[in-house]
Amino acid sequence: VQLQASGGGLVQAGGSLRLSCAFSGRTFSNYVMGWFRQAPGKEREFVAAISWNGGRIDFADSVKGRFTISRDNAKNTVYLRMNSLKPEDTAVYYCAADYRARYVYRQVNEYDYWGQGTLVTVSS
Repeated sequence: VQLQASGGGLVQAGGSLRLSCAFSGRTFSNYVMGWFRQAPGKEREFVAAISWNGGRIDFADSVKGRFTISRDNAKNTVYLRMNSLKPEDTAVYYCAADYRARYVYRQVNEYDYWGQGTLVTVSS
């Protein structure tokens, strides 16, 4: 499995970005997809996750109401739309894949595959 995250960049506080993660190598619809982030000097933390058909979605409290997650199984891609960005959202964002998961999970060690990360910087 290969995951390629893109869409990061520099944005002012209050702005928006959409991250994409392209999946290849296996059947995309067999995987729960998650987004995580890691700020300098901090541990990697859960942001959002979506089940294979979008029927289950979960968000970290810190992004609930501002971020949305979606997937297009025909394009093998998962998206993270980030609105009302804050400086504290600055981090490297990673997408991850969890094979045949029954639920959406928040734990880093639940996920089997990881992308390389894309940097999001929010200026105040």
